[in-house]
Amino acid sequence: MKNTLAHRATDLRALAQLATDGTVGVTDLVEAMHAGIVKPMGLAHPKKRDRTTRITGFVYSAVRGTARVVGSALDLALSLPRTRSKASSFERDALISALNGVIGDHLAKTNNALAIGMSFCVNGEPLQFDRESLATLAGQSKKIVILVHGLCMNDRQWLREGHDHGASLAKDLGFTPIYLRYNSGRAVSVNGREFAQQLEALIAAWPNDIDEIAIVAHSMGGLVTRSAFESAKSTKLQWPRHVKRVLFLGTPHLGAPLERGGRWIDVILGAAPFAKPLARIGKVRSAGIVDLRHGNVRDAKSASHRDQTAFAAPPRGTRFFVIAATTGKTQGDWRGKLIGDGLVPVESALAVIEGQSAFAKSRQWVAVETGHMALLNHPLVYRKIASWLRD
Repeated sequence: MKNTLAHRATDLRALAQLATDGTVGVTDLVEAMHAGIVKPMGLAHPKKRDRTTRITGFVYSAVRGTARVVGSALDLALSLPRTRSKASSFERDALISALNGVIGDHLAKTNNALAIGMSFCVNGEPLQFDRESLATLAGQSKKIVILVHGLCMNDRQWLREGHDHGASLAKDLGFTPIYLRYNSGRAVSVNGREFAQQLEALIAAWPNDIDEIAIVAHSMGGLVTRSAFESAKSTKLQWPRHVKRVLFLGTPHLGAPLERGGRWIDVILGAAPFAKPLARIGKVRSAGIVDLRHGNVRDAKSASHRDQTAFAAPPRGTRFFVIAATTGKTQGDWRGKLIGDGLVPVESALAVIEGQSAFAKSRQWVAVETGHMALLNHPLVYRKIASWLRD
């Protein structure tokens, strides 16, 4: 599979393209505000309410045109042959993953080279579906664990403070760890469908028998995993019958109120006539972040909110487990109820609906005095993961 994170000169071209998009967008924003102010004076465009006329309109058009010309010139200059760049660094991967989380849907829509393509990875490199590569992995174990990262992250960030759940499960329980890398700014349902297809392709290409597949998903990765199961069910894919256990770590099954609060920007700015165009700034949140707000796992365009968030039971033969976290000293204190692990409340992580969790009591656990990111390396969290997968 193609390595979309390889360090190369096209990074500069992609950034130049993004800068051009940003300049044009800001120009549109300023002109829309200007049009709102001069509308009573008859200087706004009669048909396009976000545009001005005469010299003012010409100036804004000139700015947009200049930005596009400069952007094209930069793209041409940066496309010239250059020396081969060094391999991608951990820091660069983290930065690009964060950028994808925030505007990844825009990057994908504009075919920007910074957009991350979905792939399975091993040791930080995309897994090639050739006979030799897969035979090497298949020879290690008949058990596979797929690790799915969260928002604004990537496959390399499972390593935190010297600990990696995947590497530890390989050492302690003999699992072969395979990490999913994806653009977390795309809609959860889009990533879910592609994840389902990737799993089907992996199973089809795997050279040996598979005893078990386990999935460990952190944060948004849990929503993407649930969406993949939904997609597999509707398209009759075969990979779910290999998945015996799925472990969710701090997944906002019922949504993340931290993002939900961002809607206030839209409401407040949208109420002021001259500031109304600024509400667009409040909408600069990727489709993935918007889905995270309510815990959506289905296509928002084709399902009601209740349908999007309905918690479907796992397929026969698959068991779901969940680990929530709270920064409080107990599960039920005010920290656990209000902020949980700092990003996800305990009730959202446990999918508590009308007082009842969607998970069996024996398959849920709450880590106290633990933050959202600490779920990746807390020793007690790993101990619980290992105990469930050892069973």
